[in-house]
Amino acid sequence: MTDSTTDSQQNVVRDITSRMANQPGALLPILHGIQDELGYVPPDAVPTIADALNLSRADVHGVISFYHYFRTTPPGKHTVYLCRAESCQSMGGVALEAHVKQRLGIDYHETTSDGVVSLEPMYCLGNCACSPALMVDKEVLGRVTAEGFDTLLKTLKEGA
Repeated sequence: MTDSTTDSQQNVVRDITSRMANQPGALLPILHGIQDELGYVPPDAVPTIADALNLSRADVHGVISFYHYFRTTPPGKHTVYLCRAESCQSMGGVALEAHVKQRLGIDYHETTSDGVVSLEPMYCLGNCACSPALMVDKEVLGRVTAEGFDTLLKTLKEGA
């Protein structure tokens, strides 16, 4: 790993990789473990993971880039997951999505300039009866309106 990751992050990557490397299908559990611990998978972690699993760097990078869940940059203090499944789209989710992006000034997979909010798409939160839905960190919210999102955003920024 290069100097762009801290020693602490390097130790986390090495620890998780060494503990899980011998599991069948270890790549996804390792990536989840690193993201759970650091909030993202640092690009500099790819060579360490590839070496431990005897994979090419392209193999590891391909998996990270295929699954939108994996981040390669640090997330904001809070992550808003906006549901884009059919139920939410049919219940105003498309308009809510436009409002959220406009209010945050970012698109999916980005973080606000103040580092408070990251925005991620989600493909069904299992809250279809209360569409449109979103999740803030680990809390699922239903029947979200533009006004409700503005109130939520104000709360997130005040708590930052």
